[in-house]
Formats: sequence, C-alpha cells, structure tokens
Amino acid sequence: MKLTDYDIIIRPVITEKSMSIMSEGKYTFVVHKKANKIQIRNAVENVFGVKVSRVFTMNYCGKKKRVRFNLGKRSDFKKAIVQLTSDSAGIEFFNSMNSME
Repeated sequence: MKLTDYDIIIRPVITEKSMSIMSEGKYTFVVHKKANKIQIRNAVENVFGVKVSRVFTMNYCGKKKRVRFNLGKRSDFKKAIVQLTSDSAGIEFFNSMNSME
C-alpha cells in the first residue's frame, strides 16, 4: 500500500503543551501508524513547504474503557513531533492558532 503525503499526516495535535513548544519550532501531528520518520519528514516538507531538521515519534496504545456493561478500547495511534530548521518559516495553520489566543 502506497501512502500519500496526505495519508501520512492525519491531524495536528492542539494542546497546551504542543502550543508551548511551538516557540522552539516544534509542531505535533497524529500520523499514520506504519509511517516511518523519513516518510513523515517528506510529507511535512511537501504539504507545508518548510524544512524539517528532526522528527520524534511515539506510539500510543489505546486505553480500555467501560461504559456500564460494555467494554471497549480506544484506537492505537502514532504521534510525531517535527522540529523545523532555524531558518525555516513556521507552519501557517499553527501560526493562525497562536494569534487566536
């Protein structure tokens, strides 16, 4: 299965911690579980038009949850923190989120 750039990047992560590390040039995304660091780097560079210096990835196992008598499980996901080069401009989507505060 060939993954496109838009298949690799699923959605941005918007939390207090991810917004605070944006000042360091680090942006957080939920990515496809089978994507590796090179694919994530290329996808971010192609979609947003920036230069990436480092990629950090984390795999999360979904928690088991119970609602009354039904047992269920949240889905597993992979999170990536992408660090841009110092001379690269920021990502427009996140910059507009910062101006809303």
